[in-house]
Amino acid sequence: MSIIRFNALQETLKRSALKVEQNEKRSALFGKNVFNKYAMQQYLTRAAYESVMNAKEHGTRIDRKIADQVAVSMKDWAMSKGATHYTHWFQPLTGATAEKHDAFFESINGSLAMEKFDGEQLVQQEPDASSFPNGGIRNTFEARGYTAWDPTSPAFIYDTTLCIPTIFVAYTGEALDNKTPLLRALQALDTHATAICKYFDKNANKVSATLGWEQEFFLIDDALANSRPDLQLTGRTLLGHLPAKGQQLDDHYFGIIPARAMAFMQDLEEECMVLGIPVKTRHNEVAPNQFEIAPIFEEANLAVDHNSLLMDVMQKVSKRHHFKVLFHEKPFSGINGSGKHNNWSLSLDNKINLLSPGKTPMKNLQFLTFFINTIKAVYQNEELLRSAVASASNDCRLGASEAPPNIISIFIGSQLSAVLDELENVTIGKLSPQEKTDLKLNIIGKIPEILLDNTDRNRTSPFAFTGNKFEFRAVGAFSNCASAMTALNTIVAKQLKDFKVAVDHLIETKKLKKDEAIFNVLREYIKESKNIRFEGDSYGTVWEKEAKKRGLSNNKNTPEALKIKIDKNVIALYKEMEVMNEVEIQARYEIKLQEYTKKLQIESRVLGDIARNHVVPTAIIYQNTLLENTKNLKEIFGADFKNIAKEQIELIMVISNHITQINALTLKMIEARKKAYDFEGLKLAEHYCNKVKPFFNQIRNHCDALETMVDDNLWPLTKYRELLFTK
Repeated sequence: MSIIRFNALQETLKRSALKVEQNEKRSALFGKNVFNKYAMQQYLTRAAYESVMNAKEHGTRIDRKIADQVAVSMKDWAMSKGATHYTHWFQPLTGATAEKHDAFFESINGSLAMEKFDGEQLVQQEPDASSFPNGGIRNTFEARGYTAWDPTSPAFIYDTTLCIPTIFVAYTGEALDNKTPLLRALQALDTHATAICKYFDKNANKVSATLGWEQEFFLIDDALANSRPDLQLTGRTLLGHLPAKGQQLDDHYFGIIPARAMAFMQDLEEECMVLGIPVKTRHNEVAPNQFEIAPIFEEANLAVDHNSLLMDVMQKVSKRHHFKVLFHEKPFSGINGSGKHNNWSLSLDNKINLLSPGKTPMKNLQFLTFFINTIKAVYQNEELLRSAVASASNDCRLGASEAPPNIISIFIGSQLSAVLDELENVTIGKLSPQEKTDLKLNIIGKIPEILLDNTDRNRTSPFAFTGNKFEFRAVGAFSNCASAMTALNTIVAKQLKDFKVAVDHLIETKKLKKDEAIFNVLREYIKESKNIRFEGDSYGTVWEKEAKKRGLSNNKNTPEALKIKIDKNVIALYKEMEVMNEVEIQARYEIKLQEYTKKLQIESRVLGDIARNHVVPTAIIYQNTLLENTKNLKEIFGADFKNIAKEQIELIMVISNHITQINALTLKMIEARKKAYDFEGLKLAEHYCNKVKPFFNQIRNHCDALETMVDDNLWPLTKYRELLFTK
């Protein structure tokens, strides 16, 4: 470790020790830089506070005069914390966050100055939208776009700037961001889930989707990472031979966190605390230098904002500790990749987890209602969920026998499987009082016995029930959670809407009692969605064959997976739920295709550059050394040199073959890339997938072979053993 890094580590540990001495609790830091309820109660009038809370909880509109009051109070609070600027903080379709800073400073008549921030500046801004992905929603020469305040997510201070979470829309009104469709999906879910809850509690008021993400990542020494052009430009290593020791001993998983990584995490957690990000868990992951951080559950919109903010904060903090954070789903070949498991559930009035078994038959019927409807929603829309996690980087991870497969299935555990099987086999149409009682006591009434973790976890399942939530494991580490959450909440909202129609129909036409009608519909859903449930090992060809028999899709790459996005049924679904219109859907489809193509194009160029300008010249230098040595042997030993230098001659020939193959394959890859100009849209993405990408591993294999032959002192790239085992 360098002196600079050692000093940085010592300084961080010293600061941490000082905090322990001062007995400063994490809870005291939490939300210090967030304009949360506590801060609003201090700075807002009662009318303004109630208006903001009504907007947050019920979606009511905030009056312009009230907005002015909120803006002034927000400015005063922010300036008391040292803020000098403000920004509308939004999440464009790049997958990252964006911001444009403006100072509170205003000049009056060129001679006087004051700090100003009013309701108009709070509610709406007009950042330049010309360079953000738009998928054809607007012309390139039309730059206008609008950000609008989202009061459901609190403002916060980051690096002396007041950040106001906002949506981002085009001049024509279509959403240009990830947040707007998510908010619409959450509204649709609230509407239809609350209607179902009223079957069980007439006072049910609001249902919120909750999300707890688990962020996996690698920490690599920044000097080593910066020595690799592929890590710099693509976020992953395009070349690199596996070290003798990787993760096969499982000694990193849940092991003692290295001191340098611990210092980074402590610093990160402090930053998270003041920003109101409720991080709670940290640990070593399976791969060397791989880690995970996870928060307490939050309302889904806020959780998505916090995850996006966390990734920004991690990049900043990592620089202080001379690390580079890798969020790519598969930065190292042959080493486990990184996901971002999305733990999703439903909360009634922020008190009751609707996916948690209850203590009474009625509560368990409510649980089964949301549990079975979620299963049915996933079954009917499994391709849409697969498309929501599709990306060039996640393609490197999914289906690799280390992460969930490309086939979407649901694991619910043996006990709940037995409950559903038993419910499915009840064949009566209208339950008699005695049968109804037996049903509740003997089947539904047993559900409280199922403890939260009374079934083993199935890490191979992409969508698993884990006691009181569903874990969507297929989401990639680099992804914005909004894509997966928009799709999931939309399909569940639609399913609950259809469920209510079916139940009400039985009540009205068959004269069934409410509970009988609910049970009859659920029983049919159990039968209809049974094919999506799988309790076994999701890795390997056995499940692939079985899934095909069950009619489940197996879209193995992003171009295949994205096709469903513009299916007429998907368009109708989003339109019916008022989540996205056809223009917004088509735009996102085109943006994802463009993103996929551009990433493969960049990787192809970087790979060609490294192979021809780094690897091949180095191999030639080493080859010349061998040739010179062979020549010297010939001068000394004469005709006998062939036997003495046999191994060296063979090595020279092997190296020559690898050099020839690298050059030939790189030229073919370049030619394939040139032919891509003949295509656009899906055809272009498919061309890169099927005609360009296959060269990646072929070229890599020859380069990695040379790595094992060429003198270590000559090799131009930092090796895996250094990247993965430097603490």
